[in-house]
Amino acid sequence: MAVGIAALSLILLMVAAYRGMSVIVMAPLLAMLAVFLTDPAAVPAVFSGLFMDKVGSFLKLYFPVFLLGALFGKLIEISGFSRVIVTAVIGLVGAQRAIPAIMLVTALLTYGGVSVFVAVFAVYPFAAEMFRQGDIPKRLVPATIGLGAITFTMDAMPGTPQIQNIIPTSFFGTTAWAAPVLGLIGSACIMGLGLAYLGWRRRAMRAAGEGYGAPETLVNEPEAADMGGRAVHPLVALLPLLVVGLGNLALTMLIPRLAAEEEVSVSLPGLTDPVAAKVAQVAALWAVEGALLLGIGTILLFAFRPVARRFADGSKAAVGGALLAGMNTAVEYGFGAVIAALPGFLVVKEALRAVPDPLVNEAITVTSLAGITGSASGGLSIALAAMAEQFAAAGDAAGIPREVLHRVASMASGGMDSLPHNGAIITLLAVTGLTHRQAYKDIFALTLIKTFTVFVVIAVYYLTGLT
Repeated sequence: MAVGIAALSLILLMVAAYRGMSVIVMAPLLAMLAVFLTDPAAVPAVFSGLFMDKVGSFLKLYFPVFLLGALFGKLIEISGFSRVIVTAVIGLVGAQRAIPAIMLVTALLTYGGVSVFVAVFAVYPFAAEMFRQGDIPKRLVPATIGLGAITFTMDAMPGTPQIQNIIPTSFFGTTAWAAPVLGLIGSACIMGLGLAYLGWRRRAMRAAGEGYGAPETLVNEPEAADMGGRAVHPLVALLPLLVVGLGNLALTMLIPRLAAEEEVSVSLPGLTDPVAAKVAQVAALWAVEGALLLGIGTILLFAFRPVARRFADGSKAAVGGALLAGMNTAVEYGFGAVIAALPGFLVVKEALRAVPDPLVNEAITVTSLAGITGSASGGLSIALAAMAEQFAAAGDAAGIPREVLHRVASMASGGMDSLPHNGAIITLLAVTGLTHRQAYKDIFALTLIKTFTVFVVIAVYYLTGLT
């Protein structure tokens, strides 16, 4: 019965997300439903003392990353730099190689700090134009953009500023550059298998006589993209992305040296108690936030006039997007904390202990919860909030570095998260004007590739000891 209550709440949240209902509304309602079915009298205290406390703690730590990332992505867009980058990559790779070109440009944007949602809107017009010119089926556009945006650059590439790579830092005391060799091996595996699959699908569809699109797929068709007319040099447009990447690396190494103590404490005249922060828990966050600020400053330095004209509306859109993304993940984190406190989850937690290997246990747990919630960051937050100490203790006993635990958890979060009810998938299909029936099969193939790669990385670690 206890397990059924927890399962019912999780299934209802998955159904609600799939049907397009707001997670911000449904997560607290369904969490409290589970508490009510367990102990009706506990609902008020659990809501205020556990659910809202976890929502607040998540936003306290991670909302600045959401906000600065959204603002950086919006400024890249309104400055025209994203168009310049796309045009330059297409010119470099060649218009005839549309699939690797679109994958590469999307990867550059997301690894450089642009959010997945912004990258989809920025790249789609150019992807549609290139696929139309090459007579490549439009049904492959979502999977091609997804390969660059929601696979290796989201959580496998060392140093990526995406939130899925940042969340484990506060649980394991690691940095965004954790286990760089394993991250690069995983990225190469995902990229190679993904491009091979999409290339095979293109050839198979061409052999079947399918071109750019049947009439029913030609929805939300953009106007012909401007493939030229560069306003700035491509290297200037790439500079903010490089600044974010290199700034993140530099600050990751610099901050712990500047803050030699484990805890930084500051006293201010208006406070009765000093303000304190544990460096190990926030150093990676400070590094990413500082890098994004440097990236924003670089954009303003080279494109102040075009940005200034649209900054008011652009910043409002960025704040709105950050609030929505941040709150979606925060309420899922709160939801997970409530579910983790229920008797049913304790039964599941004990059952997972039967998986003897620490890394396999962690991967299965994280990717399962990411799949159930339809959110990589949400599933990762739920899993680590409930079981990070257990993962760390098992890893320490087996001699597994925390950096490897970080990389496996991060990559596993981006495995089964991309099921049909995932918000990024729904947005990607809506922007491209395609339905799940038309295009989801190829996205799901990437989901299987990504999930498989997590276990490849685990095997590589055990065989070689590389981190």
